[in-house]
Amino acid sequence: MRKIVVVSYDPRWPAMYRLEAAAIARVFGDELIAIHHIGSTSVPGLSAKPVIDIMPVVRSIDVLARFDPAMVELGYEPKGENGIPGRRFYTRGEDDVSRTHNVHAYAQGHPEVTTHVAFRDHLIAYPDDAQRYASLKAELAAQFPRDIRSYSVGKDAFIREILRAAASAGA
Repeated sequence: MRKIVVVSYDPRWPAMYRLEAAAIARVFGDELIAIHHIGSTSVPGLSAKPVIDIMPVVRSIDVLARFDPAMVELGYEPKGENGIPGRRFYTRGEDDVSRTHNVHAYAQGHPEVTTHVAFRDHLIAYPDDAQRYASLKAELAAQFPRDIRSYSVGKDAFIREILRAAASAGA
């Protein structure tokens, strides 16, 4: 069971994303439509679990299994949907010391693509909301240091609030 650790923003995270995104783009090749840095490490100044979340958007999710051997060569473990229909999930590193990256691949048009990008963009545009989120995550990590489910559930109401605000701003 991994310990949940939220750390101060690391200015190296964008470069870590770019380096890994380039390698993943080479693996997915023409299947790739876009690739995004998502999650808390994508928001400048935001405290986060120090794991880079990458979201490739592909033409067809159904063909991604053919790229699993190349993802394994990059150090990733393919985990299939891992609880989210229409996603292909890959992790690099398994414990609290070695986990460095998560890859959440979706087909173009999957609603999670819009959700992840809207959440990230809202937190970048509204630093006060990002600070509220950082405080919440620190509280939850202290309260549930080895319970990722409770940590995640504790963020749900805030995430829904931000997504409603992002939808209103975009309307």
